[in-house]
Amino acid sequence: MKTIRYECDADGIATITFDEPGSPVNTMCRDWQQDLTAVTQQVVRDKDAIRGIILASAKTTFFAGADLKGLMRLQPSDAGAVFHEIEQNKKNFRTLETLGKPVVSCLNGAALGGGWEVALVGHCRIAVDDPKIQLGLPEVTLGLIPGASGITKMVRLLGLMGAQPYILESRLFNPRQAHEMGLVDELVADAGALRAAALTWIAAHPVAVQPWDDKNYRIPGGLPSSPKLAQALSVAPAMLKKTSRGLYPAPEAALAAMVEGAQVDFDTALRIESRYLARLIVNPVAKNMVNTFFFNLNAIKSGASRPKGVPRYRPTRVGILGAGMMGAGIAYVQASRGIATVLKDVNQDKADAGKAYSVLRTQARVDKGQLGPHDQAELLARITPTADVGDLQGSELIIEAVFEQRELKATVTREAEPMLADNGFFASNTSTLPIGGLAQASGRPEKFIGIHFFSPVDKMKLVEIIRGAQTDDETVARAFDYVQALGKIPIVVNDARGFYTSRTFGTYVMEGAAMLGEGIPAPVIENAAIQCGMPVGPLAVLDETALSLSVHVLEQTRADYAAEGRTYAATPGELLVERMVKEFKRPGRAGGGGFYDYPADKDSRKRLWPELQRLFEKPGHAWDLQDVKDRLLYRQAVETARCLHEGVLTTVHDANIGSIFGIGFPAWAGGAMQFIYGMGIDTFLQRADALAQHHGPGFAVPQAVRDTIRRHQPQY
Repeated sequence: MKTIRYECDADGIATITFDEPGSPVNTMCRDWQQDLTAVTQQVVRDKDAIRGIILASAKTTFFAGADLKGLMRLQPSDAGAVFHEIEQNKKNFRTLETLGKPVVSCLNGAALGGGWEVALVGHCRIAVDDPKIQLGLPEVTLGLIPGASGITKMVRLLGLMGAQPYILESRLFNPRQAHEMGLVDELVADAGALRAAALTWIAAHPVAVQPWDDKNYRIPGGLPSSPKLAQALSVAPAMLKKTSRGLYPAPEAALAAMVEGAQVDFDTALRIESRYLARLIVNPVAKNMVNTFFFNLNAIKSGASRPKGVPRYRPTRVGILGAGMMGAGIAYVQASRGIATVLKDVNQDKADAGKAYSVLRTQARVDKGQLGPHDQAELLARITPTADVGDLQGSELIIEAVFEQRELKATVTREAEPMLADNGFFASNTSTLPIGGLAQASGRPEKFIGIHFFSPVDKMKLVEIIRGAQTDDETVARAFDYVQALGKIPIVVNDARGFYTSRTFGTYVMEGAAMLGEGIPAPVIENAAIQCGMPVGPLAVLDETALSLSVHVLEQTRADYAAEGRTYAATPGELLVERMVKEFKRPGRAGGGGFYDYPADKDSRKRLWPELQRLFEKPGHAWDLQDVKDRLLYRQAVETARCLHEGVLTTVHDANIGSIFGIGFPAWAGGAMQFIYGMGIDTFLQRADALAQHHGPGFAVPQAVRDTIRRHQPQY
């Protein structure tokens, strides 16, 4: 066997050790599946000599789960073969757990997805008591379901309602939490104590059966037919559909497998589970989500976008210029991560108001029992509000988070940069202004970088790191490490107007505005966006970010072009937004209203401004709902491909993760570039050509960009 070692000692203890060669973790690869069948057959042959079975791992973790690279190579025609493979694995699991011999799973580390399903083979699970160890079933977050007995067993261990968070929401847990739920039987101090504890349990349980194999077994909480459960389950599909919008088949399949499986015998429930998984595993949505939320996200977490050869860095003291919404948010996140923070504004009152945000956020956590009063005091003590630039002295990093105005940013840069510690670096939290231009105010442009946070800072996971033309590798690497120290996800892009996220996000909202100007009803545009998976409609987003800000950016762009002797040709969407602000005095939500009206009564919902219908709708204008959806998604994907071609983006993983976590591109598509690859390059280009013909050059994909798309296509 290639991936499993088997030994049966003189005391009758059969040890099955998972050890996939050439891999840091154990996976359910093709070799492992074959080896599992072989080792199961060997156990059956040795049955009379076996007193107990131990499942162990030679890796630092127990088991990682499915072979996801193999999944990426599957085609729809492979569904039947996948079903039989899943059933064979379950047959092996059932053989081991129904042999009558005690089976103990020794969890020395993480057991996720298929790894937790392997752990559930044991009649007893013993785990190292380490809060960092993760256990559970994250499959739904990857567009899959737990299909190697995870659904069937978790429902029978926790009941239908009890299992829902761990299956439908993929909630993970550590060994102590698992012990409290009855999913882990015993905790030990370290991996060295696992085997002794397993031997003790085997000696005390010479004959073992799974709970569901006991003739007196009943599912906790009752069957789906029980009145209380039936009432809750009757509305569950509708609630799930409301959340998934019908775009994510995995949660719906998981719920179906849970409920259907609870109404039949154990082995039939396993088969139901297999059928659902076999269909999902070859579905494009699963491939898209696995590609991005596993491979792409892990690439970023492992530092694939970070310059190599630079020592790791963790900041201890960071200064922030500007205590407004962004600066206050950054200060709170930094202090939450143990970083001493100097929060500077033009006067003490404004600086204190910035710190007050952290007081409110921490108090809310104290009220919820998430933070103790002592911890709150320590966190707040890390934030020093000030109006004195001298208090920034010795900061390893200073981030300016002032208004998007080049002259203002230049002024605060010149004032604060001398306060940096030796080898410190300076960052701008700009969302649109080119870093190269802002760096002209710096005395050390090689130590000047863009660190673009998203609002609200404490909730948004993505941070866009913008490398200027003169920014050196050390500064990029240290910015990357700083972002990871905050617990956030960094992507690295090269300097350009709007960078990646703001530039691409702008195409989404302006395409929505352009469609409004063409005569398409505003409710159609907003609902089409929601239906295709965007979190918020383009008109609503423009209101939240402020139409006046978009006009300010437009004016700055015109001025920059004029300074270069060029004329900027505003898009139809930009012109409509400008008209909303200047002609109709609708600056956005903060200014009293924009595309929407906002009632003073907090209990009343916002509604589209009634005048939009009179001003823009054209009763005779023909529109197609699929066209509206495609325009919103394709426009972003085309712009992303252009950014990749121009070198603003250098990797597909930064594109996909940036588009999902930064601008809300639908997760079912796997991000803006995976949207292209998941659909098929040729199919995508044909549709983009049709959209360009009918709706303008924003959808045009030049040959050089097509070549870039093909060159970056991931291979598995």
